[in-house]
Amino acid sequence: MAPRLKEHFQNTVAPKLQKEFGYKNVNQIPKLLKVTLNMGLGEAKEQPKILDSAQAELTAISGQKAVVTKAKRNIAAFKLREKTPIGVTVTLRRDRMHYFLDKLLNIVLPRVRDFRGVSPKAFDGRGNYTLGIKEHIIFPEIDYDKIDKVKGLNISIVTTAKTDDEARLLLAELGMPFRKAGTN
Repeated sequence: MAPRLKEHFQNTVAPKLQKEFGYKNVNQIPKLLKVTLNMGLGEAKEQPKILDSAQAELTAISGQKAVVTKAKRNIAAFKLREKTPIGVTVTLRRDRMHYFLDKLLNIVLPRVRDFRGVSPKAFDGRGNYTLGIKEHIIFPEIDYDKIDKVKGLNISIVTTAKTDDEARLLLAELGMPFRKAGTN
């Protein structure tokens, strides 16, 4: 069975984007490419066990095995050595990406306390959006009693959109709750 978000994109969002921006070819319509979830854990160099729990939690959140990332170079100011494990990441594509975004937009973000919407300014200039979550415990898969430390999470949504305006409309039509202009 196809994900709800994918069907919504094909039946409603794609025709609206084609009409709005006047695309002649259906391949010009912006679409989602991938979603990357990332947990940076600076304290992992002193406490290596924290990586195991972060990897298990990110795997539960995404439904796909998380990969441990390592430092690319030495950074003396942070007492960091090359190839030291410092985080976990997972990249979602196709159906898993659609299922995750559907869950994020309809279940997870409404659970955030005092939620007023996500920032409409977090685009990178090339049509990609990054969202930071301070507490990963808002995901329903996380058992609050079993976590050792509350961790942050970055979610990057990569699209084929050429401009931020195209990507903003794409994500808004998919259900991303952007904050109104003028509110913090």
